[in-house]
Amino acid sequence: MARRPTQRQIFAALEKRFGAEIAAAFRDVIGGNAGLIAGADVRAIIAALSLGDIEGALRAFNLDEATMRPLERSIALAFETQGGMIVANINAAARRAGSRVVLRFNLRNLRAERWLANLSSRMVTEVVADQRLAIREALRIGMQAGRGPANTALDIVGRINRATGRRAGGTIGLTSGQSNYVMTARAELASGDPARLRNYLTRSLRDKRFDGAVRRAIANGTPLDADSITRMTGRYSDRLLKYRGDVIARTESLQALNAGQNESFRQAIDSGMTTADATTKEWDSAGDGRVRDSHASMDGQTVGMEEAFSTPSGARLLYPHDRSLGAPAGEIIQCRCRVAYRISFERGLT
Repeated sequence: MARRPTQRQIFAALEKRFGAEIAAAFRDVIGGNAGLIAGADVRAIIAALSLGDIEGALRAFNLDEATMRPLERSIALAFETQGGMIVANINAAARRAGSRVVLRFNLRNLRAERWLANLSSRMVTEVVADQRLAIREALRIGMQAGRGPANTALDIVGRINRATGRRAGGTIGLTSGQSNYVMTARAELASGDPARLRNYLTRSLRDKRFDGAVRRAIANGTPLDADSITRMTGRYSDRLLKYRGDVIARTESLQALNAGQNESFRQAIDSGMTTADATTKEWDSAGDGRVRDSHASMDGQTVGMEEAFSTPSGARLLYPHDRSLGAPAGEIIQCRCRVAYRISFERGLT
């Protein structure tokens, strides 16, 4: 008989699956047929900018909270799938201990519903609200820099790629900070100033295939042409967007899996299958050189089911990626830790 997969094996398999699925969902939210780029009315944006109406141009981007649904669904499915698989493992262990209780993962549980509702509001805040900030600032800077209505709009929405027929190279989907990186890079490339051009060459996500042109501009004291600058900043923007999608996929998949796992054990306690006193949690870091020093030092930290883990900074988390106790983003983003749960059915079985 095949052995049932362990918590760690389940976690690793789902992390791989949902990391890819959430990354694809983010790409769909940005560049899909119903995504943020498709929703932008380029003519209306240009017309509003021609009148100096930045707020009108912003409205023409049609930033709609409903656009987030593919991403929310993908993250919610990770939460539900993890919960169901962990519950199956709990049921198997309980049967071996003599329990007759059968547990089913319940998305209608108030805690689960609250987690899903918080997910939805957070996605709106972190993606849609931040897009408004980023686009408003890009519109303002573009017009002040003399880019003109059409170039300002296309710098944000992207230009049609003749090979694919789709827009690329815009800043939609980037955080407000990343959008500013692109605008600053464009200013560096257009400056003709050797020091600023050298600074562009320090940008890790630039397309290095253009480095030769930048070095020639530095050596010859000649400015880069406008088309080259557009191509270079477009590629830089595309790479920043991919990086952001990868970060979101990693962070959100692990957050959903950790939350789904925690909810499974809480529902086991709710059902009377076990008790909180009979359940412990152990922090399990990824165990490689990329783990935060603070989280590496927590490896093996064990607490009760209702207790929080403590980081060296003093932050408290019920499980990796938990935000409910106010843990800052620095303890959450790109964290790859998980938790090992243990139930003593001899103590907790009723």
